[in-house]
Amino acid sequence: MLRLIDTHAHLYSRKFDADRPEMVQRAIAAGVERMYLPNIDSESIEGMLALEAAFPDNCFAMMGLHPGSVQPDKYELELVLVEKWLGERLWAGIGETGIDLYWDKSNLDIQKISFARQIEWAKDLGRPIIIHSRESNEECLELVKAGQDGRLRGIFHCFSGTLEQAQRMIDLGFMLGIGGTLTYAKSELPNVLREVPLESIVLETDAPYLPPVPHRGKRNESAFIRHVAEMLSEAKVLPLEKIAQTTTANALRMFAV
Repeated sequence: MLRLIDTHAHLYSRKFDADRPEMVQRAIAAGVERMYLPNIDSESIEGMLALEAAFPDNCFAMMGLHPGSVQPDKYELELVLVEKWLGERLWAGIGETGIDLYWDKSNLDIQKISFARQIEWAKDLGRPIIIHSRESNEECLELVKAGQDGRLRGIFHCFSGTLEQAQRMIDLGFMLGIGGTLTYAKSELPNVLREVPLESIVLETDAPYLPPVPHRGKRNESAFIRHVAEMLSEAKVLPLEKIAQTTTANALRMFAV
């Protein structure tokens, strides 16, 4: 059986309330031995920690503030809570954080403040940072470059960019998180990833979002990550076993304590 790692999945989402334990067991049965859980904001922490407690060998929580939850009236309080939690225990990573310019461009300034602060925490704690960069690759690259002092590492989650942007991310010490969008008919990712070293790629689902073909239109889950691995195998003309072995090793290296 292939050994796979889902580096980004919101398995605490309410969309899994009806069958969460069974969903996790399906992933484990499919060879997905680890699932990393990025936090959203204060409302997602309880469910995330409960899932981690239920599956301590398979589910690993991260702590951060999602850019979609950065709002003028409450983001400072949210960051205070994140900082408090970061002092309580060791987390798999910091995030997800970053910048999202798809939904709202008006709060870019405070998104940058939130992201920059979490970059500093990632460096101080020696943990990888998980970057959400929807329609904001350049803005995120600018802040990562400014903050990179040799201590910063992480993943550009749900990578969708040019080969030139991918190379800049890799040069800054980052890996690319590749998920279901790789399997979409109009995706340019296969062409880009042909030129990207496999050692710089990790797999993810972003479950319950972005389900891969042949599950489009359905709820995504970690067991479906095999479809991403299969498409990456096709794009890079490499055996599926090589894809699984290398991306799993990449993820373990990235999240190593």
